[in-house]
Amino acid sequence: MIIYIIRRLLYTIPIVFGVLLLTFVLFTLVGGDISIEIAGKGASAATINEIRQEYGLNKPLFLSWDSQFVNHFKSALTFDFGRARDREPVIDKIKRGAGPSLALMVPIFVGTIIISVSLALIIAFLRGTVWDSLTVIICVAGMSIPYLSFILFGQYFLAYKWGLSPVFFSPDLSMAQYTALPILIGIVTGLGGEVRFYRTVMLDEMRSDYVRTAFAKGLSTRRVLFKHVLKNAMIPIITRVVLAIPFLFLGSLLLERFFGIPGLGYLMIEAIGSRDYFVINAMTYISAILFVIFNVITDICYAWVDPRVSFD
Repeated sequence: MIIYIIRRLLYTIPIVFGVLLLTFVLFTLVGGDISIEIAGKGASAATINEIRQEYGLNKPLFLSWDSQFVNHFKSALTFDFGRARDREPVIDKIKRGAGPSLALMVPIFVGTIIISVSLALIIAFLRGTVWDSLTVIICVAGMSIPYLSFILFGQYFLAYKWGLSPVFFSPDLSMAQYTALPILIGIVTGLGGEVRFYRTVMLDEMRSDYVRTAFAKGLSTRRVLFKHVLKNAMIPIITRVVLAIPFLFLGSLLLERFFGIPGLGYLMIEAIGSRDYFVINAMTYISAILFVIFNVITDICYAWVDPRVSFD
């Protein structure tokens, strides 16, 4: 196991290098010299040169130890992403936005998993019944309705008309007050696809011989479903759950934007709108690193939950 983990970690080195090269090409070569855009219209040549010097845009691209790519590589490895277009350090923006985003996304993530897996187990047990068919219809309908429609409905009726929640973020509100409705919307919108996926996984297990044997031995339905079926269905569940964790870092672009939550999703939209390549580059790099790390964790979890999986 230890050798496998070390080998997988070594595999991440070329992946990280590839991500750094790709982000450099996208945000430096393709994006071009943005010093004129930052300086604004009518800026003098001296002002543009100062900006180019501040952001290191006056250095060679590759062929130097002090080139733009080498500095890009060093900054990424030390998580020193420089300053955004408003001159605030990028890492400070990310730290400030991480709290609201995680406060929003973690409850959505946990709530969706618990509800969808539990419902999928029960529906798989009731397969072929009216309840099974009705649940599938509701799930398909929920998946067909645009995500934005749920947000607008909740914001207008639940928040504005009925006053059950604040319509927009305010610094005077507690975190629980301004995240309660977005969390509810996030869970409801995610249940359709999640329940359908886990239902398929559970149905595959319910058709197995060990399930019939367990019921024949007189085990209770609860014990068979939540101990045996759920345990044997953990491989696809782990794959879906663990690989979704890195995306919690990005927050929810639509929820944060419409409810004004100052998280990383809101920061990302603002950075795209203002063409702040420094923030976009930092968010892209951190997301890629998290995805690579959690890929390794996913493989380790396979061996932890299933003794049939071996990495020797």
